[in-house]
Amino acid sequence: MGAKHLTNETSGMLDDKQVEKTVISELKNYRALKVRMENLKERERAGVKNLFPELRQSQFMNELKFTQIERALKNSLDAIERQIIEMKYLSPVEINDIDIYMELGLTKKRYYAKKRTAIERLATALGII
Repeated sequence: MGAKHLTNETSGMLDDKQVEKTVISELKNYRALKVRMENLKERERAGVKNLFPELRQSQFMNELKFTQIERALKNSLDAIERQIIEMKYLSPVEINDIDIYMELGLTKKRYYAKKRTAIERLATALGII
């Protein structure tokens, strides 16, 4: 999705909600890509090429997406931002914002500021904005 799809039609300004929605979607997809990459490595170790039929020829794109999201998570966020993103979007268990900021010892205001900054940094690192 290009940046032009993330702008407000009337003002031409970047739509923060759409940016957030796009980043969150990619993060949720990343969980599945991570499992896919682990499964691929396991098949390679076992000498099995195609355990399941691949209906879409998307291996290269998936590997590239996985690598770039992994790099963005590791290198563009500070420790607190990364914890927030991991707890909120990369955990298999759905966790409420209040539970996250209480567990991390953050105020509500600081939590939402860090979360917003983390999403903006990921969007920038991934070329979404």
